[in-house]
Amino acid sequence: MPLAFTSDLIDRAAAGGTAVAAVNVITLEHIEAVINGAEAASQPVILQISENAVKYRLGRLAPLAAAATAAARTARVEVALHLDHVKDLGLLPTALECGIGSVMIDAAHLPYEQNVEVTRHAVKWAHTHGIWAEAELGEVGGKDGRGALDAHAPGARTDPAEAAQYIEETRIDALAVAVGSAHAMTSRTATIDRELLGRLHETVSVPLVLHGSSGLADAELLAAVAGGIIKVNIGTALSIAMTHAIRTHLTSEPRGVDPRGYLSDARTAMTVATTRLLNTIAAPDHTLWSVSP
Repeated sequence: MPLAFTSDLIDRAAAGGTAVAAVNVITLEHIEAVINGAEAASQPVILQISENAVKYRLGRLAPLAAAATAAARTARVEVALHLDHVKDLGLLPTALECGIGSVMIDAAHLPYEQNVEVTRHAVKWAHTHGIWAEAELGEVGGKDGRGALDAHAPGARTDPAEAAQYIEETRIDALAVAVGSAHAMTSRTATIDRELLGRLHETVSVPLVLHGSSGLADAELLAAVAGGIIKVNIGTALSIAMTHAIRTHLTSEPRGVDPRGYLSDARTAMTVATTRLLNTIAAPDHTLWSVSP
């Protein structure tokens, strides 16, 4: 089937009280695994290509986007394509050429006024071209090798009043919030600030997005969705599954040289991880909202 619109998947999840998973992909094996996992879970999915992934792919967005689009056309579930963590706004026209329907503008590292200025400019361009736009306020830690921000450090949490103002000034379609998760966590030990998430859900007029979801245990993921998170970003969980599978294969077959062997194992492991995560967030138990972390 043709690429789905991110906005349609988000709206449907919001109406159903669930969330949609947005999974970062780097290789063709990632794309195949995520779609296979989504089909096994009978859930729609958003494939995300980050600016860092574009850099890894020698600065070329088109080949990976074309692979994702081709795979989506043969999928048995709806698949949308999203450009993630864009700091270089020069990527936006290329995203449009590649058929990408949504972007995340990453200016959260900038002071508030600069964040607003950069984001507003990018959102105006995106909306002019029919692209759904997400942005972030209250920096989520862990990107580019930096440690997660301390819970009491400036910018470590999203302020609800500031978030409402930010949405009004930038006209974004969705807001990524900092409520306790962190990028690139390899252990599932992060906890959601449920009281803050509740206030954000009551205050903010657009769908809420959670970055750094790989660091959350199932109960925390469920609580996040029950608390109002509509888009759940997943990346590191697949990297862990892929790396472990490759390491195990090469250890068991030290003389092996055919990449199809270990990449096949990696794809299978990422498929299993995707299926489990999508099943977790698809039908949240709202009673978890009242359970203490």
